[in-house]
Amino acid sequence: MSDREQLERALELAERGRRTTHPNPVVGAVVVQDGAVVGEGWHERAGGPHAEVVALAAAGERARGATLYVTLEPCAHHGRTPPCADAVVAAGIARVVVGAGDPDPRTDGAGIARLQEAGIEVVAAEPDLAARARRQNEAFRVWAAAGRPFVTYKAAVTLDGRVAASSGDARWISGPESRRRVHELRGASDAVAVGMGTVRAENPLLSARDVDAPRQPRRLAFGSGPLPDGSELELVEGPLPEALARLAEEGVQSLLLEGGPTLAGAFLRARLIDKLLLFLAPKLVGGDDAPPLFAGRGAPTLAQAVSLHGVEVGRAGADVVLTAYVHEP
Repeated sequence: MSDREQLERALELAERGRRTTHPNPVVGAVVVQDGAVVGEGWHERAGGPHAEVVALAAAGERARGATLYVTLEPCAHHGRTPPCADAVVAAGIARVVVGAGDPDPRTDGAGIARLQEAGIEVVAAEPDLAARARRQNEAFRVWAAAGRPFVTYKAAVTLDGRVAASSGDARWISGPESRRRVHELRGASDAVAVGMGTVRAENPLLSARDVDAPRQPRRLAFGSGPLPDGSELELVEGPLPEALARLAEEGVQSLLLEGGPTLAGAFLRARLIDKLLLFLAPKLVGGDDAPPLFAGRGAPTLAQAVSLHGVEVGRAGADVVLTAYVHEP
């Protein structure tokens, strides 16, 4: 199998730790000797052995002179476990193919440098695989490097760029498949947020319902209080950058933003939206009965338009699902 195929296998293995490694990233590793896989591993839980150590243990003496494929740069610092870079060197690995660098300031290139100092050949992944490896840990990367949560803005939009009103049956623009997808996203996020306008109009629950969610997200309202009587949301006040920094200190790595156009516009102008997830419904408004996707003063001109990257298109029932990055992780 090629380097590409082995690294793809490591990416698959990493996903096995998706729900159990938080706050650590998901990581997968494969050890190959003379074209044969002799060890595999993934990071299973925070505080447990890292993927490289598991794969090297499975390979044993067959790791000497072998190639290690790992989705994230081996760590070079002492945490709850010893540095993985030292374990790779001690195992006698001759070559390492790395999916993505480690954004943790304690490593950030130091792991690769440690391997190279020991005479190990280090090969970077092909650009598309490197992008996949970074996106696999997009929330962790922003949290570790920027000190704030990774922000995904989700919205249901008509084909002429309008979002729902705040109340009434007309607020359901997207279909049931899209709405189920939103509940899955909530279950996979550390926190979900709206603005106070949405809170006052709807008093939403923001919980993950009728899906397999191992935990409920923190449910937040950005803006000035007070919250309505009976609201179960947490009020988050103050400038957005400072508020996000506080959330990051509290362990919130991923934030799903579900607010209306005013809150979305404020996040966009502050350059705090990392990813867009738009559910495009096969509907037209053709008037001013529904607001545009983003609102607020200081909207950019066409010449200042925000460029999107990594655009992907899918389906959820009758809706088209568009995913794109404002900031690549």
